[in-house]
Amino acid sequence: MNIVILDGYTLNPGDLDWTPLTKLGNVTIYDRSGENQIVERSKEADALLVNKVVLSEKIISQLPNVKYIGVMATGFNNIDIAATRKLGITVTNVKAYSSASVAQHTFAMLLSLVNRIETHSQSVFNGDWVNAPDFSYTKTPLTELAGKTMGLVGFGDIGSQVAQIALAFGMKVIAYRKHPAAVNGVEMTTLENVFKNSDVVSLHCPLTDETKEMVNAQRLATMKPNAIILNTGRGPLIQETDLADALKKGIIAGAGLDVLSAEPPKPDNPLLSAPNCVITPHVAWATFEARKRLLQIAADNLDSFIRGDQKNVV
Repeated sequence: MNIVILDGYTLNPGDLDWTPLTKLGNVTIYDRSGENQIVERSKEADALLVNKVVLSEKIISQLPNVKYIGVMATGFNNIDIAATRKLGITVTNVKAYSSASVAQHTFAMLLSLVNRIETHSQSVFNGDWVNAPDFSYTKTPLTELAGKTMGLVGFGDIGSQVAQIALAFGMKVIAYRKHPAAVNGVEMTTLENVFKNSDVVSLHCPLTDETKEMVNAQRLATMKPNAIILNTGRGPLIQETDLADALKKGIIAGAGLDVLSAEPPKPDNPLLSAPNCVITPHVAWATFEARKRLLQIAADNLDSFIRGDQKNVV
């Protein structure tokens, strides 16, 4: 089997072993592929593996040998699923490989905002502590999480792990999900109540027509002025100009974002100059352990397809 990986670098920048995939066939690996390179690189492939490369109907229709597309991620909105079904191409994805890592990153961003570790560490290295008249000083207000309310939008694998961490910090946890279910220690409530009553709102829902730009000026205006919003889901869940304005005007206190509407962002993205905003380059999923699981599951999906089984088919 001819297997082509079109954008392997983010999954494996060199610290993982491709063997789980190379043992399944003749594998060609490209770190990155531009739109004008996809067809030429894929025309002999029986199986394509992609992370964020967009496979449109126009592209897929030019690849008659392809019988399988493995998405090396959970989201598969970069694949024209209607086109693959029409052509009989199997598409798989990888679920729940990074739940612990994303939950961990969610709290890393939150702690960055409430403890300002980087700000205070840089102050020390700038000489402020050496020259301070007191044994202790603060550059910004510091906030204790115990007793605060964590509001979750979405309550799947990641949201449930964030809830457990929040409970361990002594926080109250409330959550909204489209199909609520009873969970010990978590109060299920309406979406409106999550935004209105939470000190921290963390987004863990899929991007759909219903959830696109769900965080906008109207919703931000309902939040507490001390509130923080976190997004490790999808960038377009947030109307970015509205959030930047809310941060500049003090409508909410802060934001921690691992995703933006365009990645990489454009230089004029308003959040890049917004105050009290922590942004990381879509790395919540990218711990070594999570990427290793991702590679293995992607290989297992393809191995199952080769053996005639259906595993993680979307």
